[in-house]
Amino acid sequence: MAEPAPPTAGDARGGTAGPFLDRRGVTPAVGKSLEIGLVVLLVALLTTVLLGGLVPDYRRGADARVAERVLMTASQEVEAAVPPAARSVETRREVEVPGQIGGTGYRIRTDGRELVLDHPDPAVAARVRLALPDRVDRVEGQWDSGGETVVRVTGDAGGLVVTLSDGGGS
Repeated sequence: MAEPAPPTAGDARGGTAGPFLDRRGVTPAVGKSLEIGLVVLLVALLTTVLLGGLVPDYRRGADARVAERVLMTASQEVEAAVPPAARSVETRREVEVPGQIGGTGYRIRTDGRELVLDHPDPAVAARVRLALPDRVDRVEGQWDSGGETVVRVTGDAGGLVVTLSDGGGS
């Protein structure tokens, strides 16, 4: 019997005579690796752009709007706590405010007849004027976020005092 001929460069049986015959099975794997590398690079670039610039700016704007809403709600509650004209007044009203804005605690304090929301981020701070009757002599106190917040109104026909306090204290 005749022996088969040794493989040549054009032989499909896996001969080693040609320089490209051994590498043609690797080409799809290299192509897929390059595609995966490009996708990973694109995702990394988009993540860097979004988290480095766009998302923090959006969050700051959203936090500022939340701060304004919180302060408006608090001012409405303070204004509603002042009863109609009476000889002697002592009222207590709980006010619900979120514990954090933008993942950080804050403080609501008085400044004359205004409520001021102080936040570590100056872009989130806010201020609102209270619409109180003339018989309110002064507004005092502050609320720290995360706890029970109470507004108390005390006084008589001569004048009222509105006090913001944490918890049930005076």
